[in-house]
Amino acid sequence: MDTEKLIRENDAFIFGFDNVLYPERDFFLQVYYLFGQFVEYSEQIDAKEILNFMQKSFTEHGHEGIFEKTAGHFNIPEKYKINFDLLQRNVRLPLKLLLFEPCLKFLQAIVAEKKPIFLLVPGSPEAQLNKIRQVDWQGLEQYLTVYFSEEIDAGSDDHGLTYLIDNHQLKGENLLLVQAKDHAAVSVPEATLNYLNVERLLLS
Repeated sequence: MDTEKLIRENDAFIFGFDNVLYPERDFFLQVYYLFGQFVEYSEQIDAKEILNFMQKSFTEHGHEGIFEKTAGHFNIPEKYKINFDLLQRNVRLPLKLLLFEPCLKFLQAIVAEKKPIFLLVPGSPEAQLNKIRQVDWQGLEQYLTVYFSEEIDAGSDDHGLTYLIDNHQLKGENLLLVQAKDHAAVSVPEATLNYLNVERLLLS
């Protein structure tokens, strides 16, 4: 992919976060590892077996409902759901989250051209900020402006995108939106954004 052309043709860049800049799987697998260690200590259930089960379930079905599946399989008391939820919000990971290499290089190239970069992050602001702090940004964090969708316009169809554009007086025709899911370009009043499915960047 000609990232130089993308940078040349756009004046600002908006990125998603989970599975856009880093693989969310890397976060969840560390949470599962720590949860398994906690349950082993409290309930004497083998942590490795818990991790293997959760990893397999995540690979096949995703993260949704994984506590309930794991608790049912190992007969883990429901009270540990609180601990699992707290881990996801406040965890201190053993390892830093690493950016996708093509995304890292793209961000570095944008910074070199002194063009603004925004993160538009859905989900719990508390949990997402905790993740952001544990990414190995390699110095890029000082060039990022972060917006949490739930804080700026939780009820809108565009998850706060219009607010971000208006707040910074950006022009949609010179603005690139990079997200994980392929869809048509997002329309906002008087402007149509340029859209890039991050898979095109990762596979180039």
